[in-house]
Parts: sequence; C-alpha cells; structure tokens
Amino acid sequence: MQNPSFLPPQLRFLNATITATSSPKDPKTTLYIIIAASLFSIVFFISISSSSFSSTTTSQSGLDPFLFPNRQTHRVLFPDTDPSSDPTPPSIAYLISGSAGDCGRIIRLLLAAYHPRNHYLLHLDLSAPQSERDALALIVRSLPIFKAAQNVNVIGKADFAYPKGSSTIPFTLHGASILLRLSADWDWFVSLNAADYPLVTQDGTVWLEVLAALCLDLLHILSFLPKDLNFLNHSSYIGWRESRKLRPIIVYPGLYLSKKTGMFYATQKRELPNAFQLFTGSSFSILNRYFIEFCILGTDNLPRTLLMYFANTPSSLSNYFATVLCNSLQFKRAVINHNLLYVTFDKHSNSEPHLLSSSDYEAMIKSGAAFARRFQVDDPVLNRIDQEILGRSAGKVVPSGWCLGESGNHKCSVWGDANVLRPGPGARRLEKRIVELLSNGTFQSHQCIVE
Repeated sequence: MQNPSFLPPQLRFLNATITATSSPKDPKTTLYIIIAASLFSIVFFISISSSSFSSTTTSQSGLDPFLFPNRQTHRVLFPDTDPSSDPTPPSIAYLISGSAGDCGRIIRLLLAAYHPRNHYLLHLDLSAPQSERDALALIVRSLPIFKAAQNVNVIGKADFAYPKGSSTIPFTLHGASILLRLSADWDWFVSLNAADYPLVTQDGTVWLEVLAALCLDLLHILSFLPKDLNFLNHSSYIGWRESRKLRPIIVYPGLYLSKKTGMFYATQKRELPNAFQLFTGSSFSILNRYFIEFCILGTDNLPRTLLMYFANTPSSLSNYFATVLCNSLQFKRAVINHNLLYVTFDKHSNSEPHLLSSSDYEAMIKSGAAFARRFQVDDPVLNRIDQEILGRSAGKVVPSGWCLGESGNHKCSVWGDANVLRPGPGARRLEKRIVELLSNGTFQSHQCIVE
C-alpha cells in the first residue's frame, strides 16, 4: 500500500546560472548554449507539470483492493431492503477545522465521522503553532486505514478562520477548492468545526441512499437528481441583523495581517443592496458539488460580487451561501430550508450556541439531525454518543459494512468492501426528518421566500 496522498507540495523552482565556458566573442557557441538551456528548461517544466498533475490524479490507483475491489458495485446491509433497488452511494467531502489545542478534538471528530468512501481535509488555523500542524499530519500518516483509503489530507499552509469576521468565507472556499482538486467523485460538501460531532454513523449519514432504498414513495420527489439538493437554513427576514450585522462596515485585519487581531468598525453604515436580495442563514450547511463549483469555478459573477460585499460584514459566512443560493435561478429550486444540524442558543445570546451536555441528549436524538453543535472538550455526552449511537470505541473509527473483524474493539482491523453500507440506528431517525422536510408542500413552500 502506498502512503496517503497529502496536499501537492509547492513547486520548487531551481535557480541555475549558466556560465559560458567559451569566449563571449564566439557568437555560435553562445547561441548553442542558449538553445541548449532553452530546451532543458522546456523539458524541465514539462516534467514538473506532468508530475504535479499525476500526483493529484493517480492517487486513486493506490487504493487498497480489499477496500475498493469494484467501485461500481455496492450493497446496503439493512433489513427489509431490495438490493436491486440500491442507488449509487454518494460521497461526502469534509472540511474539519480547529484552532490551537484542537488537534485531539479534530482526530476524535475525524474518527467519529470516518468512512473510506468520503474525503477529509483537516485544518488548524494560524493561531495554532506549526508543531501542532505537523503532529496532526503525523497522526494521520500513522493510521493504516487512512493509508489504504488515501482520503485524509492536512492543510499545510494555514488560514485564519475567525467566525466573527469575514475570513471564514475565503477559508471555506479555499478548503472546498482543495477538495475539488484532490478528488473528482464527491457529491456534497460539509464544513465541521472541532466542537461539532455526528449523531449518525457515516453509513447512516449516506442518508439519500438509505432514503431512496427504504422509502420508494419519495423517489418521485427526488427524480430530478437528489444530488442537486442543498441543505441550508435561510430566511429573507433580516430583523435585528440589519443594524448589527448587515449595515455595519468592518475592516477585518485577518485578511491582510499575519497575526490575529480584532475587527475595526467604521463610524458610518451602508445602505442595504438593491442589486440582489439579502438572505440570512446558518454558518453550517450541506452543499452539493455543483453549487460549490458554481461558487469557485462558475462563469456567473454573483459569487465573486457577494464575496466582495460580505468581506466588510461581520459574521458573514452565515449570510454568504444563503444569499448566493437564493439569488441563483439554477439552484434556488433545489434548496431545503434545514441544515440537519442540532443547535440551541442561550436565552441571552442570539449568536453563541449553547454548550451541549448530557441533559440535551434526548432532544438531540429526537431531532433526527445528522450533526450537533457545540460540545466542550471530551464532554461525557460524547462518550455516550460513541457508545449508544455510533458504536465506536476510543481511538477507533466507527464500525461499518467494510469492517469484517471480530465484534469488539478491533472490528475494523479486518477490511472488506467499502461499498457495502451498514446504516446505524440513526439512519431511521434521519430518514424520518427528511421525510418531514419533503412532505406536505414543506419543501417548496420554504424555498428562498422573500418576506
């Protein structure tokens, strides 16, 4: 097995000085040297380009054949299902980020959300020392399953990701663009923070597959290609956000300084735009690949215009994707007004999520959400989620259909086909929640409504 493919290294250009050994008065000799140097340079740059291209496109050839014996077929191990009706299983690209001291939390979240079919990009922001970033990369490199699947990478050159500023938008787009470069076969993009945690197994998180396999009544609703769906809380009702978040003008030094500092507020406030409709939403979302490509690679200028507009707006990530989606004709018809995240807010704060604990466990489970935000470091409720929902042991990945070992702590020590899915108990709850979102006209009646 090959080592996991980390981010392509920066090209190192060789600065060489060609010293002519012959007399400068000999024009033929000088001409030959120039021609030879030119040919060498062309061959050198072509070799660099080809090697750089192959480093990102041939990594799939090193996939472990036991994990991926045939990537075109799969089975769902779930009671009362017809294998002939199994749709193509999707793949999710995860951007998992944290700050100084979050290396352990990122690894725990990675193990809890891991599946060989998905793709993971880990990031420690600039507040973390380089030694932490190096340690994170070494941990990833040391785990055999990551080597075999080659689907976990670490960002070497860190970004700022200050949630109250505007740096979270370029950081998120940067992570998504790297994931687009690393793999061409994922379907949805999810950005997680080290304080988040999954409430379903990854076989269960492949929720559209389970939904289509178990609920044939919904196939006609999703017949326009379910992979076009985006899950994002959004509303055109601005309310108190107009005076606190949308009209204020900020200057965020994190966009141009190497050290993290606070924001500067201008004394004047700007008018609301009339070239597009503002929408507010949540910073967490599940976005499909087509929409991500539209924001990064698309020929429409709207995503770039809004990127500049929100660069001077506090907490801009919660507004950016919602505004782009609802002002785009090709995407606004396929957005579901729910992000499948469980989060509660303190009574005295509309911006800071309430820290979840064991007292929130039952409410989290009943919500049918796929993820929850936010938890304290190693809160006991995380152990309960591991044991009762994920079936995960400490330091291990979540057992799934590809784990063929003995039951217990080492079930995933023996690998099988990664395309065999074994949804966990959370899949039923998540299925029920999605059915509610797509039934009784809820789906279309809550799409990008201007209030």
